[in-house]
Amino acid sequence: MNFPADLKYTKDHEWIRLEGGEAVVGITEFAQGELGDIVFVDIGTEGQEVDEHAVFGTVEAVKTVSDLFMPVKGTVLAVNPGLADDPASVNKDPYGSGWMVRIKPANVADVAALMSADDYRALVGH
Repeated sequence: MNFPADLKYTKDHEWIRLEGGEAVVGITEFAQGELGDIVFVDIGTEGQEVDEHAVFGTVEAVKTVSDLFMPVKGTVLAVNPGLADDPASVNKDPYGSGWMVRIKPANVADVAALMSADDYRALVGH
């Protein structure tokens, strides 16, 4: 299982990667594996400010629907346009083409307080 060291993680199985003053958010390889084949992603929060731990969308797998939780407070700048045509990209490449949203964090320093790759690996037992 892959736990990229350049990302920060949440107990809700989201990851976040800072890119300058913006950040990219997605779900972890562990999360997509637990969900199974993802068939639909619904994110209707583009342009909205979303609080930390608040739901910013959902992912639908063959057998379940799961909420997506914002790792830090921020404004959703963009939703990954590729997810509409290929939601399975979350399964194939959760840290690359399967990203969910690009955000403008309210406070970039909040990202540093999230879990490291080692902490997240310990949380999920891998």
